[in-house]
Amino acid sequence: MVSRASTRARLLDAADELFFTRGVTATPVDAVLERAGVSPATLYRAYGSKEELVAAALERRLGEWLAVWDDAVAAAPDDRSRVLAVFDALEVFHARPTGARWCAFLGAAAEYADPPAVLAAALEADSATLRDRLRDLAGPVVGSRASEVADELSLVVSGCLAMRLRGARPRGTEVARRVADAVLAAAAR
Repeated sequence: MVSRASTRARLLDAADELFFTRGVTATPVDAVLERAGVSPATLYRAYGSKEELVAAALERRLGEWLAVWDDAVAAAPDDRSRVLAVFDALEVFHARPTGARWCAFLGAAAEYADPPAVLAAALEADSATLRDRLRDLAGPVVGSRASEVADELSLVVSGCLAMRLRGARPRGTEVARRVADAVLAAAAR
């Protein structure tokens, strides 16, 4: 029997709220069940395991993040600004009620030394999407160096997100943007 969409949404809402603020391993399934108001059978019928629920919450979060990033790119006036729009998007996404204190993907990756396949796939989807989008956006600015620049910018973005745990926000985003702009300038020469 397939779960109703509203039940799945309640589970995802509870998972997002608890896992990405308290931590995945620190949050027992019972807490998610209580917050969502569902039974264990409902959870396991809908997702099969805690890790599948985490992966589904990450996949939903990735979709939400990409929509915010798309809006920031669309608002950017030129090619260089479109690359740097990732930092505008980070600020907008973080300010949302569901914004976590840092990156849910980095948090989940840090908690699993050897993640189950379903979770590893969700984590890789985020990493690949970040690199691919940065490469595509950087292409008009740096040409054939776009893949290399995307790897460098991925590191800057990830570092910016990680520094939020140390209270570097909002200045951390400003610093990351300056570093990213310097990477672009050096690659464009």
